[in-house]
Amino acid sequence: MIRAVLCCLCCFLLDGVFGVETDEIEVAVMEGDSFTLRAGLTEIQRDDEVEWRFGSSRTRIIRIAAGNVTRYDDDKFRERLKLERETGDLTIANVSNDHNGVYQLSIIIKNKKTIKRFAVTVYATLPTPVIFSDPSQCSERSRIVLCSVLNVSHVTLSWYKENGSLSNISVSDLSISISLPLEVEHQDRNTYICVINNPISNKTQQLDISGLCQTRSDCDLCFDTTEAVIRLVVTVLMGVAAVAAAVLLINDIRRAGRTHKIKQRCT
Repeated sequence: MIRAVLCCLCCFLLDGVFGVETDEIEVAVMEGDSFTLRAGLTEIQRDDEVEWRFGSSRTRIIRIAAGNVTRYDDDKFRERLKLERETGDLTIANVSNDHNGVYQLSIIIKNKKTIKRFAVTVYATLPTPVIFSDPSQCSERSRIVLCSVLNVSHVTLSWYKENGSLSNISVSDLSISISLPLEVEHQDRNTYICVINNPISNKTQQLDISGLCQTRSDCDLCFDTTEAVIRLVVTVLMGVAAVAAAVLLINDIRRAGRTHKIKQRCT
């Protein structure tokens, strides 16, 4: 009997002091968009308390108590918050990477406390994949093309043939550049599409096979921007060297002519 009473008292204290916690809700949003976190209330009464906090430090954002709304000064949320006074729903507009994190909602109704958590992930706008050929990877039958994207995180880059997946590569937290190779035969007429995607968005780029080299001899004529720059630099250096050699030769001839004249005067 005593144990039952203690258990009931313990549950009462936990509900009243620490609160009943619900499962964490995951929310995904694109950078620049807005999102709304639902409190799950129909109408807030004057004696009810609703408070939103953010981050591991649980920094206060906004609070409703005794019918009054209190906003706490935080630069990342300034002029971005909208709180529904009747329901406690919180909307954040024009989000950026600064709004990644866990939002905690505390609701106190008739001395019973409920805690809800929302894990918000903000995804950056996706770049369009760029497809180019690798001139160093060319054979009589095929060549290698690369699909690349720069400075991305939390994405998957994939090659598709018609509607079937061929290969893919994924990155998580790091903001890096990635490339995915694809071998294409010179006479191939299939449709290939490169796709970059995250949980809420995607962008595609179709491979234009007609723009690729069709034979090995064509491959020798196809080189990327880096190689073109290298060839140009080498050509310029050779020209500079030739000019320098010519200048040295002219100076030597002039020097030899002056020496011959001096010898004639001495004799």
